[in-house]
Amino acid sequence: MSISGSLSNALSGLTAAARAADVVSSNVANALTPGYGRRELELSARSIAGVGAGVKVDGVSRDVDQLVLADRRLADAGAAEAEQYAAFYLKLEDAIGLPGDLNSLNGRIAALEAALTEAASRPDSDARLQATVDAADALAMKFNATSDAIQSLRKDADTSIAQQVDLLNDRLTKIADLNAQIRRHQGAGHETAALIDQRQALVDDIAEIVPLRVVGRDFGEIAIYTQSGATLLDGKASQIGFTQTGTIVPEMTYSGGALSGLTINGREVNTGAGYSPISGGRLAALFHQRDDLAQQAQTSLDALARDLAERFQSPLVDPTLALGDPGLFTDEGGAVLAANEIGLSARLSLNALVDPGQPGGAAWRMRDGLGATAVGLSGDATVLNALAQTLSQARIPASGQFGGAARSASGLASEFLSVVSAARQSAEADHSFTRAKADTLLAAQLADGVDTDAELQRLLLIEKAYAANAKVIQTVDDLLDNMLRL
Repeated sequence: MSISGSLSNALSGLTAAARAADVVSSNVANALTPGYGRRELELSARSIAGVGAGVKVDGVSRDVDQLVLADRRLADAGAAEAEQYAAFYLKLEDAIGLPGDLNSLNGRIAALEAALTEAASRPDSDARLQATVDAADALAMKFNATSDAIQSLRKDADTSIAQQVDLLNDRLTKIADLNAQIRRHQGAGHETAALIDQRQALVDDIAEIVPLRVVGRDFGEIAIYTQSGATLLDGKASQIGFTQTGTIVPEMTYSGGALSGLTINGREVNTGAGYSPISGGRLAALFHQRDDLAQQAQTSLDALARDLAERFQSPLVDPTLALGDPGLFTDEGGAVLAANEIGLSARLSLNALVDPGQPGGAAWRMRDGLGATAVGLSGDATVLNALAQTLSQARIPASGQFGGAARSASGLASEFLSVVSAARQSAEADHSFTRAKADTLLAAQLADGVDTDAELQRLLLIEKAYAANAKVIQTVDDLLDNMLRL
């Protein structure tokens, strides 16, 4: 080998060693950086006319386990979905109220029953009669507040859907832009690892919103599909559409056209039960919360309100009422009708005839009957006893999903809370499981990341290689000096 060839080989070795040191330093510096893919320098032997001519730097590659990454993204989607359900049921349970809480739905029913029993023992006591009015009014307001809380959960879900869709569109647009940059840089022979790191972080953001599959394309580009096969990005980013609703009331439903659905490139997609291109992930959970779970809760609450009102609306309980007259609880002042059950809990109100704060209202009608035109016998507790008994009477509700068993008003409220509490516990268990799975896969991904001990060992080898190549150059320099002194 000629002296010039030796010098060329040594110079290429120095270049490769310097580049390798740069890669190792980048790995060590980013050992704790989320989404960073460990770099590896790719080298190959260089030859000219079949003769060795040193080493060639082919480029820098990212070492990422794509299978673990894909599994972790699916686990993140499952954890986000379970988290959404757990949070929903916890808020719903809080709105209904736990057993023992005086302000719970069951607590308010029990308070009314106790007030009626106490008033029946002393029907001449104006204070006890007023206590029954206050207890009934508080119960009606509890139904109103619970209904408002359910609609607030629907509104929160609708708002979150709009936010998730905006985030999804933003990330897809940025990924499409990074795809174009990576394609240009690879075509020009430039390093693209940093751009791929940025793209991976953006894909991770999407993975919590919608479960996805990533497919590689030529020149480092990727295509993104939902787990069910809908295209999110393939060359061009899809446009996800959704219109946020300002106010949501019980009568407003997606199936009725009052609430917005989801579109992909202008085409409506199914977001409900059964096949859905977005099934799994936070976005699907939000649609399920708004259109199914919260509506089911509202339906059960309305059924409870109807059952309660019908108990007091019967002339058998209050003989002063005519058939069709509103009872102690009204639908905004009118009689409760089966045809108007939707949203009844939001409209439930105390009959103004027993409310001293209303024109013509008087608490003594709790004792004498709503239809009484004059004060009756102060010692007659017939109506009060009937009102108390109808609350504790076991009857089959005319609507709602309560298993068809006869229960008291308090028993129905307990059944409602029991169903919600069981769902909350199940959702929290699912969340714990899916979160643990996601954390395990994240740990596996990080374990395959930067090993600082291995990187420092590699740095020692690079140092030796650099010193050896420098020694070759020094030797060549000494040879040239000796030749010039001849």
